[in-house]
Amino acid sequence: MFTHRLVFPGSVLRGRGAIKHLGAMCGRLGQRALLVGGERGIASVEAKVADQLDQQMVSYLGHEKLAGQCCEQEIKRLADRLKMQGVEVVIATGGGRALDTAKAAGVLCNIPVVTLPSIAGTCSAVTPLAFRYHQNGQFRDMFPLACGPAAVVIDADLLATAPLHWLSAGMGDTLAKWYEYRAISDLNLLSGLAGVARTNSELCFTLIQHYAADACEAVRAGQANLALEQVLDAIFLYAGLTSIMSNGAHTGAAHALYDGFTACAKTRPVAHGLLVGFGNLCLLALENRPDSELLAAIELARACAIPVDLKSIASGLDEADLQLIVEQSLKTPDMANMPMEVTNQQMHEAIARVERLSLVKA
Repeated sequence: MFTHRLVFPGSVLRGRGAIKHLGAMCGRLGQRALLVGGERGIASVEAKVADQLDQQMVSYLGHEKLAGQCCEQEIKRLADRLKMQGVEVVIATGGGRALDTAKAAGVLCNIPVVTLPSIAGTCSAVTPLAFRYHQNGQFRDMFPLACGPAAVVIDADLLATAPLHWLSAGMGDTLAKWYEYRAISDLNLLSGLAGVARTNSELCFTLIQHYAADACEAVRAGQANLALEQVLDAIFLYAGLTSIMSNGAHTGAAHALYDGFTACAKTRPVAHGLLVGFGNLCLLALENRPDSELLAAIELARACAIPVDLKSIASGLDEADLQLIVEQSLKTPDMANMPMEVTNQQMHEAIARVERLSLVKA
């Protein structure tokens, strides 16, 4: 009998000012806390984290900067550091790669991890998964973890101050939950769990469709509003639930194309969700959806500040680069999830169709 193990975060705090409850949450998990993340993420939250821990008389052990890649070597290095310092609770901040590194190291050491995302680029803050990369930044695999975060703190006020392209990346990755789930699933054969995943994924799309423009304005102004809170719920909660309920089996051609982009040095530095966001459009083209639907998706992508053509992703891409990206995408497990075989020619034609339609005036 097939067993589907559902792994949820221990608790979630969301909304404006949620960080004000961080100390109390950490105090219930341990008395020696270490802040882990990238340089920018740490700088944006450290003062508040230290103050919160001090209020609860939790020892603050300082911070540990990560190298940037969620790779096997960095996970092990961080795990060794946690053991050496006698850390009892990890506070992970930053984006997906930092959070995934901390989650994976916490599992290795059996130390609870509290995620405090400082950017809204993915749903990593809530999921029991680590997207692992090779040391050069090329995608390696999606690695399941034995447990999820012990607690999640999603502070809309904090996330409103991050650069807009990170929110755009989060929306691109979250829109994929619907576009890809719809593409790879038989919607006439839904079990209860699959039905929940489908409902959450469609809700992700609906919320972003309705609130994206106003959420982007909130970030441009650096001030949280209702629209941003709704979009953050879609990025973290509903997208995260889709991932958990579907046991990670919800990816298709959009993520496959992202995997391909990481094989190219020119596109590798671009945020995960921005590349997935462009991949969503190519997925619709692969499905032979009508121009009207693709044009509407392009308009939505623009409202989210997601790139809709290759030149907006990286300059100087040539035919050899594009061939490398396409060839790599076709080899991925994500592409194997598609209900039909996708050929090299079909992938090139899908990209070309998106490029052509992106020139159509709204």
